[in-house]
Amino acid sequence: MRYRHINAIIASMHIGLNAQLLSSQAGYRSAGIHTYIDRLLRHLPQAAPSNWRFSAMLGRTHRALGTRYDGITPIYAPLNTEKPLLRILWEQTIQPAELSAFDLYHAMAFVSPLIMPPNLPSVVTVYDLTFMRYPERLSAARRLYLRMFTARSCHHARRIIAISESTKHDLVELLDLPPSKIDVTPLGYDDAIFRPLPAADVAEFRRHKGLPARFWLFLGTLEPRKNLVMLLNAYAALPPTERLPLILAGGKGWQYDEIFATIERLQLGDMVHTPGFLPADEMAFWYNSAEVFVYPSVFEGFGLPVLEAMACGTPVITTDVSSLPEVAANAGLCLPPDDAEAWTQALHQAYHDEIWRKTARERGLQRARLFHWQYTAELTVKSYRRAMSDDEQQL
Repeated sequence: MRYRHINAIIASMHIGLNAQLLSSQAGYRSAGIHTYIDRLLRHLPQAAPSNWRFSAMLGRTHRALGTRYDGITPIYAPLNTEKPLLRILWEQTIQPAELSAFDLYHAMAFVSPLIMPPNLPSVVTVYDLTFMRYPERLSAARRLYLRMFTARSCHHARRIIAISESTKHDLVELLDLPPSKIDVTPLGYDDAIFRPLPAADVAEFRRHKGLPARFWLFLGTLEPRKNLVMLLNAYAALPPTERLPLILAGGKGWQYDEIFATIERLQLGDMVHTPGFLPADEMAFWYNSAEVFVYPSVFEGFGLPVLEAMACGTPVITTDVSSLPEVAANAGLCLPPDDAEAWTQALHQAYHDEIWRKTARERGLQRARLFHWQYTAELTVKSYRRAMSDDEQQL
């Protein structure tokens, strides 16, 4: 009888989605996790059975903005959850009272409530374990919060979604979680946006922005984890005649002062530019305009900018650690993040070797086609089904 009951629930589930980290404004916080949540909310209803229902718990600011997704019912928090302390307060004290309406709960960013309704299956998404692998590269408050809540949330969850095999490996090694409990769902890109654009349109964008015909691009949050000080030292070691303009684009995260101090110390102010956060509708033009995309991060849960750059046909130089080789594979150069000399040599090659640039472009386009958001959503639906099946197996 109970088995039939579980099957009936799976056939017409109501799934609650904690989407509080969906950003309402442009800035570095609207990258990364925001992109994952936004794209899942767009694609989940199409990937799930037609009689499944979804409700997304959003911050109060989204009510004023009228944030809506087709096929998903919004539930707005009474607090301004874009402020971290208020979000945690809502997450742990107000949210639990709302969860009894659901057949399944998905914590879309690391943490579920400490107190959950009895027998409510949960799924939690974990992006990376930077706070354990590289604790010195996160603020103390963020590190403490994630250490306190992520492990407990993962152990309590029926299924864990990791966005890369690298993150899955870390969950097993650092949190002592069984591999069989973890589902890997790689991220995707919007192929209608991130693609090779017409040469005339790219040339007009360069003209409008005052960009040179040749330049190298980094795009990401300006913070220690992105390893930009190493990149600047490698860049400075090039002969001045081989230095293309280097654009470090992205919003300021935390402890970014050293990046600007390094630019000044190495006297690179004429060649290194920091335009700040890039509007979403310009990003594909920036990728298309760059001759090479450089991404020297020491640790990534996935490395979405690498995928987006490849999808635009831009050759990529990145690191050989964490998830980045999973994304780039043999499409670009993958180098040790602490070997500045190797990065100097790679930039030298990128400057001179047109054949490498052409080959990397073609391989990157082929590699990018393996990733798309609809597939991410389909794998997520499979994880939901497994969570409910786990409930049946425990009877």
